[in-house]
Amino acid sequence: MTTTLLPAAARVAAPWKNGGGITREIATWPPGSDLDGFHWRVSMAEVRQNGPFSKFSGVDRILTVLDGNLRLTIQDLGVIELSPCSEPLAFDGEAPASAELTGGPVLDLNVMTRRGLAAARVERLISTTDVSALAGERLVFALADGVRVHEAGEMIHDLRRHDGLMTKAALRIEASAEAPVITVELTAAPG
Repeated sequence: MTTTLLPAAARVAAPWKNGGGITREIATWPPGSDLDGFHWRVSMAEVRQNGPFSKFSGVDRILTVLDGNLRLTIQDLGVIELSPCSEPLAFDGEAPASAELTGGPVLDLNVMTRRGLAAARVERLISTTDVSALAGERLVFALADGVRVHEAGEMIHDLRRHDGLMTKAALRIEASAEAPVITVELTAAPG
């Protein structure tokens, strides 16, 4: 199985069109896709000011706050308060949405899947967990230093804060309250 390390230090920051923050792409499929051509895309965003979210027609989003507190107002969902303790929030990428910072800048993990082409599931882990092999891709995203990842009984990576690991393989992920992890399962849409 191929496992690819996606180090945090290698990500390039790109400003948002509206100037309200920056984004760093972690992974996308197909590789090198732009915002109009991806099947799925995972990125980190720094939200620096209040304002509207960009609309993505035909795209489903899952937002997980990593640092800070965010109040989102999303059409048909209402007002939702998000923090690092919140569950990942799934919503329609074309729904009008606006963000209000409620305590300074926010860092989030943003998973986008194009409807009909891909689907995603996002989960926080705070204990050692075995995950099975996956037909699609799995991103293991470390929220702190010291996340150890094992494959076939051998430690393959000691992840640092915001490092990622992309794989299809079965893994043992050593996560804890001090070294939590987010896993993102990305699969082709049924159909």
